[in-house]
Amino acid sequence: MKQNRDIAVAVIGCGTVGGAVCEILLRDRELLAKKTGTQLRLKYIVDRVFTYARNLQLDDTLFETELDRALADDEVEIVVELVGGTTAAKEITERALRSGKHVVTANKALLAHHGAELLAIARQNGVSLAFEAAVGGGIPILRALYDGLAANEIDAIYGIVNGTCNYILTEMIDKEESYEEALWAAQSKGLAEADPTLDVEGIDSAHKVAIMGAMAFGIQVDFDQIEVKGIHDLQQEDVMYADTLGYVIKLLAIATRVGEGISLRVRPAFISRDHALAWVSGPFNAVGVYGHSTGHTMYYGRGAGGAPTASAVVSDIISVASGIYQVYFDRFSYWPDKNPPTNLVPVMETYSRFYMRTMVDDTPGALARIASILGNHGISLASVLQDELPENSGAEEQPHFVPVVMTLHPAKEENVLSAVAEIDALDATDEKSSVIPIVDEHPEGLT
Repeated sequence: MKQNRDIAVAVIGCGTVGGAVCEILLRDRELLAKKTGTQLRLKYIVDRVFTYARNLQLDDTLFETELDRALADDEVEIVVELVGGTTAAKEITERALRSGKHVVTANKALLAHHGAELLAIARQNGVSLAFEAAVGGGIPILRALYDGLAANEIDAIYGIVNGTCNYILTEMIDKEESYEEALWAAQSKGLAEADPTLDVEGIDSAHKVAIMGAMAFGIQVDFDQIEVKGIHDLQQEDVMYADTLGYVIKLLAIATRVGEGISLRVRPAFISRDHALAWVSGPFNAVGVYGHSTGHTMYYGRGAGGAPTASAVVSDIISVASGIYQVYFDRFSYWPDKNPPTNLVPVMETYSRFYMRTMVDDTPGALARIASILGNHGISLASVLQDELPENSGAEEQPHFVPVVMTLHPAKEENVLSAVAEIDALDATDEKSSVIPIVDEHPEGLT
């Protein structure tokens, strides 16, 4: 990085986040210079159309439709990629790095799928790739992992990292809405896309846990190995029973050490009302990190939106422009491209407590058969809750199915799912059982 303290920046993509980044760089230029001693000069806003940029009343003399012009400009030292996706964004990022430009991005999908490759390209060309805004919006969680917690071996990460899903679950909990009703509410408020698949099926959260896991454990992650389950088939009955049992349901992105290995997974889970993540509501994000020296630390804030995400992008621009980031990038060993690919521990081999709801024929011996199957798989019951069958419910010869809610002591997930498959095949059960892990507070294990 040049030492003239005047750094030219090109922003590629002027949507919600890109527009907010441009606003900060133009509006707060003097403030940033005063705080950092570096003049950040926005020189190009590169896009195909500028309708949104004009609505923001950005300086139209900065508008540029030709990416090549920005990349060929020797004054430009930092390129900000905010196009999104993994096709054009990957090409833009590669070209910028090979042109000797540092790149700042908020593109979680790009980093989750191609992070190691792009980091290696940056290193080969003597520049860096910064991506704080890819996880947690305005929450500086990645900086905490590679800087603030550098003295720690990270034992586990538990995060609520998708505001759309957290809003939907909050609506289902607080207003007793169905998933469909809560999704519609999120869409009507602009908190969910018209096609919410990436969010509600857990893919967005998986992108983020891939990045956090790689940085926390110093590994290279194969995204396809991450076990992902979303909230799209979550039933309101399970939300209600969670409350009855003293829990709330959250979509958690989880990264943990399992023996000598690492497990990364995304899934809805029951957590105690007393858990630090339980009170995180609406579109907010929170990440709990467990270090061997610090114990539990918590990071909370707005996980999406133009301004919070732009704040993280500009913070990366400042860090790169000042040369601070390059020190971490060059010297530290936890970057994915500096580590070999890691085989993740399959979720089927992990242990957890579980919640289980099964529709059972209210006849003598039915529950005993279920308990016997669980026992045969080495699983013991912690509690059982069964609703009473209403009086005058029909002819006695007809089966009367009632929900039986069980909590299970810690068991291997493979054994639980095998047992549930047998239980669901019984004549005494109806419908597919609902099985949701119960996540307990992670032991701190302070040295």
